[in-house]
This record gives sequence, structure tokens and C-alpha cells, in this order.
Amino acid sequence: MRELVSEAEVVAASGDDDLVVWAAQGMRPGVRAWAYGDAVAVASPEAARRDRLAVRGEAARVVPLLRHALAEAGPSYRPFGDAALIEQVVEAVPELELAGRFSWMGTEKLAPPRERAGGRERPPAWLADSAAGEVADLLAAASPGSYAVPGLPRVHRWAGVRDGCGALLAVAADAWPAPTVGLLAGVATASPARGRGLGERVCRFVASALLAEHGRVALMVDDWNAAAVVVYERLGFARRRVAAAGLRA
Repeated sequence: MRELVSEAEVVAASGDDDLVVWAAQGMRPGVRAWAYGDAVAVASPEAARRDRLAVRGEAARVVPLLRHALAEAGPSYRPFGDAALIEQVVEAVPELELAGRFSWMGTEKLAPPRERAGGRERPPAWLADSAAGEVADLLAAASPGSYAVPGLPRVHRWAGVRDGCGALLAVAADAWPAPTVGLLAGVATASPARGRGLGERVCRFVASALLAEHGRVALMVDDWNAAAVVVYERLGFARRRVAAAGLRA
């Protein structure tokens, strides 16, 4: 097993896998990575509010590599990667249990926008720092489980759609980006404003900016949230089913 010490090494070892490269976060301080044959593991502290251990490769190599990575990084790290791989890992490592299934979605190019009847809402725009309280209130009401909230480290900026009177109706965040993979997070639409395409509009605005800055954009979405998955697929995001595991209590 060898330790990877640069983003370029992670890119080469993983075949530029966007999930793994995102987890590496440009190899910022605290991130560690290892390779074993075709297997790669990246331990990323506080990546989208969790200590994440991104893995890829064949299970026969991933299992010993994961054991090594957990011993080096510590028990707070949660292995995550393609769902089939994590299921194999959990079966082979008795001290691990499946913690959840969700989807990783990414794109390098957005689909063309749909034609929609014009509304009275203002176009999506980046919000001033002074809007943090409004964003927090909208998230608390519409998406209380959001990982991205105003004020968290590496949640960089928020975009929003306002109505004609200035009320905030929908938001999305630029959060936890890697140099070559931006991350869309914190998506929420006020309940009375749903069904008008506002979430799609603000997501397109943020995703377009992230593509221009990073070349790729990704997001994480719960599998039960079928409506959100449809919106992201309409925007041009491709779905990849992933899972996470954790040490048994």
C-alpha cells in the first residue's frame, strides 16, 4: 500500500473519478489518501459535515485498503462509494454496518433550459452575506436536514430567487468544492412556491457558475427524494447510486 500525497496522484490512481477527487478536496490539510493496486481510499475530514472515507476499486483490494485507512485515519470515518462495492465491503468486514443509501449525481454540461411561462419572480442571483438569516429560516422550514447552512466553514455562498416584493423563495449553495469538482448543496424551496420551477432555476444558476469555475459539478441526494432526482436529471446530472457504512456501535 502506498500513500498518495498530491491531488494529481489521486486523480491518476482513481482514473479521475469525480466522487474520489471531490473527497480529496485538493488535498487540503487533514486529507489523506492511499492506493493498493486499483483500489483507492481518501479520508476527508468534515467533507459535507462528515468524516468521509471515499473508496473505489475491486472489493478484494478495497477491503484491506479500507482496514489500513481506518487504522490510520480513525473510527469516525464513514466508508462511502458505489452501492454494490459498499455492500460487498460490509459483508467482508463484520465490524462495519450499512449506514445509508443515496445518490451521487454529476455533470460536465447542463442540459438546455426548458421554455417556461414568465413569472413575477426575480432572476436567480448570488445573495449578500446579510441574507444569511433569511436563508437559515427558509432551510429550517423547507429543508431542516440540509447539510449546508449559512456560517459553516467551506459553505462559500448562497444563491436565491426572490419574488417581486423581495421575499426569498428558493436557495442553493456553493459548498465544499474541490478544485475540479464543484458541489451543489443546500437546495430548498419555500412550500408555497413549489411547483413553479424555482428550485430548478436556482440550481441551474449555481451549477452553471460551478461548471465555469471547476469544470464539473456534483451533488448528493437522498434516494427517497424522487422529485429532486427528476429535477437534477432534467438539468443534465447523471445518477450514481452510492452507499455509506459505519463502524458498529
